[in-house]
Amino acid sequence: MTISEVISKIENRIPLQQAEDFDNVGLLCGAPERNVSGILVCHDALENVVDEAIQKNCNLIVCFHPIIFSGLKSLTGKNYVERAVLKAIENKIAIYAIHTAFDNDLFGVNYGICSHLGLKDMKILQPKKNNLQQLTVFVPKEHSSQVKEALFSAGAGNIGFYDECSFTLNGKGTFRPMEGSIPFSGQQNIRENADEDMISVIFEGYKLRGLISAMKSAHPYEEVAYQVYQLENENQHSGLGMYGDFEEGIDEQDFLRLVKEKFDLEVIKHSDFNHKKIKRVGVLGGSGASGIKSALSRKCDAYLTGDIKYHDYFLAESKMLICDIGHYESEQFVTQQLFEILSQKFSTFAISKSIEKTNPVNYFI
Repeated sequence: MTISEVISKIENRIPLQQAEDFDNVGLLCGAPERNVSGILVCHDALENVVDEAIQKNCNLIVCFHPIIFSGLKSLTGKNYVERAVLKAIENKIAIYAIHTAFDNDLFGVNYGICSHLGLKDMKILQPKKNNLQQLTVFVPKEHSSQVKEALFSAGAGNIGFYDECSFTLNGKGTFRPMEGSIPFSGQQNIRENADEDMISVIFEGYKLRGLISAMKSAHPYEEVAYQVYQLENENQHSGLGMYGDFEEGIDEQDFLRLVKEKFDLEVIKHSDFNHKKIKRVGVLGGSGASGIKSALSRKCDAYLTGDIKYHDYFLAESKMLICDIGHYESEQFVTQQLFEILSQKFSTFAISKSIEKTNPVNYFI
């Protein structure tokens, strides 16, 4: 199996189109047509991880953070980024990054955090906006089923935990074939009345090109009448962060002890205690100060993330316990999650989970 084929299967489960616009996800280096000898899954593709890939005969590294992010103009080995990328290239090792595509995934980074805490009724904290569209197409009634099947096969009609969702109205359509046309029915220069279905489906915007192609291939008309609408709906199943509830509220200090235990932490930085029970908890892996206001609006009693700055703690307003558990620490379950996903998808070659340390932060206790 080639690197390109492996990537295609990964992106079928975790679409890169879920990633934030600023992000540098996908294949960062390596030849897509090369056969895969093994996959090494890691958090950061540092030089020591590339060494590990060489030792384990893995020529594809699937990492969470992109080692190449911005501003790379040369490869001379002058810093840790260039040394890692150079070594990968010299040893014919490809590097593929998933980052915010997995941050925004319903079962991604933040799902892992909530699951380890034991939260229930989990929902997206900051749903993605304006990535949903609606396609409406008019088709002869007798061909309605085949067009629907083509649309569903191309990924239309997925709403949360439901697929093949559509709505159909029947009505009368008119058209008049002009000179040069090859009509499916009727005659040139004579108005035709047709018994037609109007089919409507919702889809993620990145699927548009494939949907249009599939629809036209299955449609009998020479000229297909269809419309595409941009929706204002939030996508409740894709976005940054997540929140959920404990079955019963717990004291603030007991909550912090639970977090320290579940995340194996040395220390937790937090805002002032509010002297109330913690029942609803919001989380956002990585640098998550941007999610504080969303967590407050969701009536969260506590919020877990990393990289909180001094002034961010004031945003708690005595309504929510803000906890900084560390950037890496909040994302520490990602490698295992990706390892499990890839292990389920591929069985013909070795998949390894990196044992190398990539977290640069240490604590003196």
